[in-house]
Amino acid sequence: MASIIGVSSSPFPTQTSHLLPSRSNSISSLVQLKRDSVRRLLLLRVNCSSRQVGDAETESESKVVLPDTPADTDISAYNWCAALGVIGFLETSYLTFLKLTNSEAFCPVGDGASCGDILNSSYSAVFGVPLPLIGMVAYGVVALLGIQLGQKSRPLGIGEANGRLVLLGTTTSMAAASAYFLYILSTKFTGEFCPYCLASVLLSFSLFISSMKGLGFQEVQKDVGIQLLIVLLVVSTLNNSYSDSQPTNTGSALAEMEYFTTEITSESTPFAISLAKHLHSIGAKMYGAFWCSHCQEQKQMFGREAAKLLDYVECFPYGLKRGISMINACQEAKLEGFPTWVINGEVLSGEKKLSELAALSGFDMKEELTEAK
Repeated sequence: MASIIGVSSSPFPTQTSHLLPSRSNSISSLVQLKRDSVRRLLLLRVNCSSRQVGDAETESESKVVLPDTPADTDISAYNWCAALGVIGFLETSYLTFLKLTNSEAFCPVGDGASCGDILNSSYSAVFGVPLPLIGMVAYGVVALLGIQLGQKSRPLGIGEANGRLVLLGTTTSMAAASAYFLYILSTKFTGEFCPYCLASVLLSFSLFISSMKGLGFQEVQKDVGIQLLIVLLVVSTLNNSYSDSQPTNTGSALAEMEYFTTEITSESTPFAISLAKHLHSIGAKMYGAFWCSHCQEQKQMFGREAAKLLDYVECFPYGLKRGISMINACQEAKLEGFPTWVINGEVLSGEKKLSELAALSGFDMKEELTEAK
């Protein structure tokens, strides 16, 4: 029994000795895995923190760049004002030259009659001042302000803030006037087309929008009252000007008609030819209208040959239409009716006999015959 027990008891210590080393090895491996996990977590935290720092730096850089964007926008808006102002200045300079020289405008669209009708109408001047001349001054001021504000210099020596307000006020008045004239164009000149007028309207509204963008819409809202006052002042001024300048005795009640010529059928007498030459030599002028029957009768008195020698001024060369007034030469003569003679500085209204014209002009037929011999 003892031997059996001794033999049978020997395996237990051996089995225990094998189990203890395996447990120690597993514990050490677990500790090692835990240490590796801790190291990996630390590395992850470091990487996340570095990414967060990089993102923060990127955000800080973007925050530094953002404040410069409005300034760049302001400069761009004022550069646009300068460019558009120069274009408008060139256009109105050309129209001012035409107005002052009574020249025909080049109309790129149509036969050119529409341009002449509108540019020579009673709406082409404000209290006697040619409208293109006013526009030329306004565009010049806008161009100068735009150039100086774009360069961050003192515009016209009044400071940047005041310069912006002056620019906004000028463009506001130009936009208001353009809207008024656009209404006149659509109501008084139905069917007429004026590319110069439409170009000016487009330029004025573009300048108005650019000036608001340069000043900032929040600042513009603070000055809405002043802008409305400017609009009312412009509209009131234009209404008063055109209510006073509309002709009252130039056939306003007549129907609209296109310009036409009437043939002179009578023959000229030697007296009529000599009188016509005399009137031409002393600078006498006859003002008339193509639709005036008395003007035609006056020409028939002279006859076909003599009538060609007269200094005749047609006051409605573009036809009789609503809103179309006499040409500048007739307006300056202050005519009261047709025909009107201006002889030696004296204004004579109505149709005159040839003998009356001879007496008024100091024409002596006998002297003329003597000189001819």
